Amino acid sequence: MANSVISHLISKDAYLWLLYYVVNATPLRKWLSDKAYLTLQYRCIQGKSMNWENPQSFNEKLQWLKVYDHNPEYSKMVDKYEAKKYVASIIGEEYIIPTLGVWDSIDDIDWDTLPYQFVLKCTHDSGGLVVCRDKSKLDKEAAIKKLKASFKVEFYYSAREWPYKNVKPRVIAEKYMEDSSGELTDYKYFCFNGEPKAIFIASDRLDPTVDTKFDFFDMDFNHLDFRGGHPNATKSVLKPVGFEHMKELARKLSKGIPHVRVDFYDIDGHVYFGELTFYHWGGMAPFDPEEWNYKFGEWIKLPK
Repeated sequence: MANSVISHLISKDAYLWLLYYVVNATPLRKWLSDKAYLTLQYRCIQGKSMNWENPQSFNEKLQWLKVYDHNPEYSKMVDKYEAKKYVASIIGEEYIIPTLGVWDSIDDIDWDTLPYQFVLKCTHDSGGLVVCRDKSKLDKEAAIKKLKASFKVEFYYSAREWPYKNVKPRVIAEKYMEDSSGELTDYKYFCFNGEPKAIFIASDRLDPTVDTKFDFFDMDFNHLDFRGGHPNATKSVLKPVGFEHMKELARKLSKGIPHVRVDFYDIDGHVYFGELTFYHWGGMAPFDPEEWNYKFGEWIKLPK
């Protein structure tokens, strides 16, 4: 009896994964409604059914917000070019990393005008990034290939993060930034209706020989005892100099929004805006232990 039940579950999961693969490899990906696609994706990745009627966990509520919270302002808030203007209008231009150029096509990039160090970003996705620390050593062909591949990605369809649906694909060049240690650590504040509740810090991201570490802290900088996709750091994670200042800026930028993650850089005491993220890990983040998925979920008050 037990073997037949297990076999049934395995075959059911295999069928769902096959269906998920077929959907993503065919035009069905665009034909399915957001709710239908997310129901399938959530079941495959999370291993459980999505509770649309009474979502409780953080991940469930993020799926609900994708489908039912369509504030048109969100599109410019996720556009890596337009977001700078939006954020500057709220907290000031001094927190914005300087833009060196913006182009509608990869072929239009004016490479000759770019400085010795710079960063290129696609405005409409996550991951379309080229970091140049030495222009004389830049593999321009590889950079162009990577950016053109990102340009073709319709990011909205991968996890139905609807704000990206109407973002115009462009590429921007930014000033290269690093702190005195030669790194660039970002600080990600999880905000709920204008109130920061937790901060997420990644470390060891530049060392390919070790695992990236993820650590979460509350707003008194007490370490939260869970893992969110990567192991915790084995050494002490230092509280950033601008912790309280970034917290206040995050409060301003998240006002009136059920949930948004506000990211900053603290470069030797000077705070810079990073990005705004509405759906951390696409609403599929792992929590270990799982109870933290529900603790974060309690902080999201869904619109009526």
